[in-house]
Amino acid sequence: MLNKNNLLLLFLLLVTAGFSHAQPNTGKIATNLKWSERMAQSIMKNNPEPWMIEFSKQPVWSYPHGLVLHGFEKIWRQDQKKNQHYFNYIKAYADKLIDEKGNIKTYDATNFNIDMMNSGKILFNLYEVTKEEKYKIAIETLRHQMKWQPRTTEGGYWHKLRYPWQLWLDGAYMGSPFLAQYGKTFGDKTAFDDVANQLMLMEKHLRDANTGLLYHGWDESRLQPWADPQTGRSPHFWGRAMGWYAMAIVDVLDFLPQDHPKRNDVIGILQRMAPALQKYQDAKTGLWYQVVDQGSREGNYLEASASSMFVYALAKGANQGYINKSFRQAAEKGFKGLTGHLIKVQPDGEVNLTQVCAVAGLGAGRDGSYEYYVNEKIRTDDPKGTGPFVLASLELNK
Repeated sequence: MLNKNNLLLLFLLLVTAGFSHAQPNTGKIATNLKWSERMAQSIMKNNPEPWMIEFSKQPVWSYPHGLVLHGFEKIWRQDQKKNQHYFNYIKAYADKLIDEKGNIKTYDATNFNIDMMNSGKILFNLYEVTKEEKYKIAIETLRHQMKWQPRTTEGGYWHKLRYPWQLWLDGAYMGSPFLAQYGKTFGDKTAFDDVANQLMLMEKHLRDANTGLLYHGWDESRLQPWADPQTGRSPHFWGRAMGWYAMAIVDVLDFLPQDHPKRNDVIGILQRMAPALQKYQDAKTGLWYQVVDQGSREGNYLEASASSMFVYALAKGANQGYINKSFRQAAEKGFKGLTGHLIKVQPDGEVNLTQVCAVAGLGAGRDGSYEYYVNEKIRTDDPKGTGPFVLASLELNK
């Protein structure tokens, strides 16, 4: 017969079982887990609240959070019951930043900042699972911005209102996968046309025919100090910019209809990009440099976010049959380089990703020079590296 003490113990055990997957891991991290979960648990350990992911001192709606949480959503999908704590972590971020009326805190649509779209991707699944209307309202708010986003004369989205007439490769990832997922979820065929057009315009204006690499930005007006007066292009191939673009392509194809007239054109971009990435992959480590084509130049370094993004895009492209299966070998080599050269494992099992460029842009005193890119701050565990590392690990099933 159960006495009072036994009943209390049973109650505590049931409560503990019920919440065992609801809390971030703050103890030891098992080394026999796949790299995706080792990194995810390390992120949660160091960021008990998901709004802290970008070294934030207060909650903000921003793209790095969506980048990391998108990977967490993919882990959750592998075993939804076992991985409920990842779903809860994602939801905690959305609920911190979105009120019951669907307003997104810290978000200002009038900035026309395309970066703000990226975290919107986590809302589709939250709305599907919970049916909470606030998530749908927030999705529609972001979609509304894209309808009014300033454009170049050919219809390419400006990166932000304060960067007029400019296409940045970064913006391909920030806006296009969200827009493509919106199109599939809500039957908006115009979204698919827009997405394909954005990606194709970027290749048209930013791809270098000699190397196959893409420049960071393009200024249609040629008014920016960094813009070549003839081509409008910025002067260098920044690794992460190309990484954003490569990831955008493979993720957009998840939603772009099989019979869309521009689907093969989008796949063609990846087919032209993959050989260029393989050509500039460091032969010794399998990684890629901060300035992709100048690995031997003083000050350049093997950079973790670009390397993780390229591994993910090449692996997914090969897995899905968009590019030759041989490119998966390049991805495998790159991932081995990441874990062998840029990952540090702590005594408690926590993993850290080193050599991540903190940020890089154009304008506002940033001239796009070689010296600029190699002297930007380098951080450990920057989410712009850890998020793609999780995605790369999942795609390679590592």
